[in-house]
Amino acid sequence: MTDPKLNKEEANNIFQNANIALQSISNVMPECSSKKMQEELQEEYEGYQKFIGELTKFMHEKGYEQKDVNVMKKAMLYTSVKMNTLTDDSMSHVAEMMIKGTVMGITELKQLISRGQDKVDQEILDYASRLLKLEEDYERRLKTLL
Repeated sequence: MTDPKLNKEEANNIFQNANIALQSISNVMPECSSKKMQEELQEEYEGYQKFIGELTKFMHEKGYEQKDVNVMKKAMLYTSVKMNTLTDDSMSHVAEMMIKGTVMGITELKQLISRGQDKVDQEILDYASRLLKLEEDYERRLKTLL
């Protein structure tokens, strides 16, 4: 049997995971000097935007309130990107940074899916699986830019 409170929490965890990725891309794109990397980041940005739009619609239909990412976390993310690209804005360095963030997202999603079995609605687990596949694809693509 699924837990309604856990359903809301996990839907928000998926929402925040995708939003952190979107925020990271927004922070790093202006710092990136490689046209090829900017094109990759733009494509990823659009993929996350589309996913978030679909998840937002689902959450609205279910009556789940979306909770934005903590302001402190956003500020720390922004500062980290600025500091990490200050001395090296090369394509391989940016790809490495993005891979690290993507792997964190993948790990969180795998944990969510694992702990959600039999406790979370299948629709929510399906969204987690979709985002996981998206992030795994982005990780593979980013590795080619190292």
